[in-house]
Amino acid sequence: MDASHQSSGSQIPLGDQIESAIASLPPGEISLGRMLLHFGQNGLLVLTVLLTLVFLIPVSIPGVSTVFGAAILMVGLSRLSGKPLWLPARVRDRPLPSERIRGALRGGMRWVRRLERVSRPHRLPGLVEGRVVEKINDLAFILAALLLMAPFGLIPFSNTLPALALLCFSLGLMQRDGVGTLLGHLTNLVTIVYFSFLIGGGGMVIKEILQRYWPAG
Repeated sequence: MDASHQSSGSQIPLGDQIESAIASLPPGEISLGRMLLHFGQNGLLVLTVLLTLVFLIPVSIPGVSTVFGAAILMVGLSRLSGKPLWLPARVRDRPLPSERIRGALRGGMRWVRRLERVSRPHRLPGLVEGRVVEKINDLAFILAALLLMAPFGLIPFSNTLPALALLCFSLGLMQRDGVGTLLGHLTNLVTIVYFSFLIGGGGMVIKEILQRYWPAG
């Protein structure tokens, strides 16, 4: 699928475009470099959707979280700076199992379909149009990528929430749907509150352990 044809005016439903992208991934091993060549520079948001889907299902693929998380962060930085996407060689060229990734992506498509049912192109344009608004959305996109890379991988929803925010941002920006980007901002806020609770709760647990086994005085 040629990502350059994926505009908000396309007659092909967005979910169908993304499923076509998944189906067209080559067999065997695949790297992010090959995926970029496959979709083209204009397909960065489509690529982000694909990378995000892996984090929305309870399947662990070794090496994927680091590589995909770093790539999503670089997509956000590329959008913010207006420069072509650059990836470190170890992220760009690391081989990944194509079939396992394809299965994970298909498993995450239910989230795309759910959001697709509520997404509407060109809705609340004030939330997606204008230089200042675009920069705010790009910064929030980067924040979601950083939250996705936070070291809470084994804790429930720690990957799901920021991944869902990234999915909302990506679909909202592709569809020029202000409601989609608004959902991304709200999900970022929920993620920050959740992580704050985890950090605060973890501090209380450590304090309790220290008081129990190493009481003061």
